[in-house]
Amino acid sequence: MIDCKIRKLLLGVFCGVLVSIQACAAVAPKQKEEVGSQDLRTAARLNHEAILNHCQGKYAEAEPLYKRSLEIRVKSLGTNHRDVAQSLNNLAALYRTQGKYTKSEPLYKRSLTTWEKALGSEHPRVAMSLNNLALLYYVQDQYTEAEPLYMRALAIDEKTLGHDHPGVATDLNNLGLLYTAQGKYAEAEPLHKRALAIREKALGPEHLAVAASLSSLANLYLTQGKYSQAEPLIQRASVIRAKHAQENPAK
Repeated sequence: MIDCKIRKLLLGVFCGVLVSIQACAAVAPKQKEEVGSQDLRTAARLNHEAILNHCQGKYAEAEPLYKRSLEIRVKSLGTNHRDVAQSLNNLAALYRTQGKYTKSEPLYKRSLTTWEKALGSEHPRVAMSLNNLALLYYVQDQYTEAEPLYMRALAIDEKTLGHDHPGVATDLNNLGLLYTAQGKYAEAEPLHKRALAIREKALGPEHLAVAASLSSLANLYLTQGKYSQAEPLIQRASVIRAKHAQENPAK
């Protein structure tokens, strides 16, 4: 099995949460100013505080913040707004992190439906939501449920982002991990190789995402006992991570 920290990197997940668009922008969109702008700023602030607590493992502190942010957004924006989808996603991610899968699943499904209504069925955010729901099934070994979601996410991102986009590489990697877990090694290998090639071209050969792809492919070979093929991949991934750590020391 893949180390938990590596798996998070492979799946392209940072605590599974989404940062508010308004909070990242210098100026909020005009339409937000017309609809309870102060309340929406409060919701964005609560969402950010929840994310900080979530990623520090302070789940009891994060939950009421996520819930309050969601409540404000539903009241201010209605049930079919993308910010509501974001809040649903983040609360679902919190429950998934804690292993509360029965609470997480309906929230992820609501988030997906809301994204589809707000942005259309072929938007990259919909693909992201599909990946998150698929991950929920993946961690529960519900591979049959996860596969069509991963495949749909890949199809959306290839169409909207292009075949050589890093987001497509993440989709390929996710599907490859699923096939590896199922023992479908012949199906997994070309996906991991394609993901690696995309990341090397788009991000450069020394990017951490490249190290993640190298680890994924190495794990595939290790699972099959192909140690001579896995070793150089592991060594290269280690060199990339060591260089990154040296250039970006923890403060």
